[in-house]
Amino acid sequence: MHDYPAGRFAVWSTAWLTGRTSYDQALDAVTGDGAGSGGRAPGTAHRVVGMPGVTDAAAGDAVPLGWALSALLSRGERRLRLVLPAPGDVRDLPAVPGLVSLALESGQAAVGSTVALVPEQLGTEMVSWTAFDLTGVAPPPPPVEGTLRAASGALDLAVAGSARTLAELDLARWNPEVPALLAGLARTTSAPGLPPDHEPLALSVLGRASRLSRVLDLAMADAPGAAVTHAQARARDEALRPLAQALREATTAAYNAVPR
Repeated sequence: MHDYPAGRFAVWSTAWLTGRTSYDQALDAVTGDGAGSGGRAPGTAHRVVGMPGVTDAAAGDAVPLGWALSALLSRGERRLRLVLPAPGDVRDLPAVPGLVSLALESGQAAVGSTVALVPEQLGTEMVSWTAFDLTGVAPPPPPVEGTLRAASGALDLAVAGSARTLAELDLARWNPEVPALLAGLARTTSAPGLPPDHEPLALSVLGRASRLSRVLDLAMADAPGAAVTHAQARARDEALRPLAQALREATTAAYNAVPR
């Protein structure tokens, strides 16, 4: 299943910047050292390259993640959003040289009004973040933020439509885990790792999206040789496309939800 360090950074830095959690809690949740880490292995090192206005004489341009978190406050940031770009859909990314290509490669970015950060997993014990200064950059159009209920409903529709097509393609024959995972989507699940005052529905939506990402990974892992015919392969890809889109929208809606 996919991990979204940019999502954790966006949601926890926003919680800290708005006074809903402490600096230590936010940093621990992002790096995996605290209760908000969602069960990830502790001790992962996070370093940030290119954070505007922040340097470390001993380490050069790379600074600890905590330094970057502190810098957000001095830059006047109030909210960061998770962006999950995909080929052909980078509408929520500012037009900064290098940002779009790196975010597409990573599959994620945390975007504020003055800075954007893109994570890259380096092995199992290091995450390298690249910061992009957005000062003076024309922001993209404000994202159209639908409700969590709308994202949840769209996820249900995408799952129902895709499940029928995948069943017709007999994906279960290639991956016996798929039927159980699809059936599990009907159950209420909760995803750890979000601030305690976050919207409860967001926890449920993110939990279901996490399970759905596993279905998508299993289906994609069989490409291109699993389908018997080219027609079946095309049908499978068409079935997965709305599923992937609904997954992206539900995941971003869950991380970017603003607590009441």
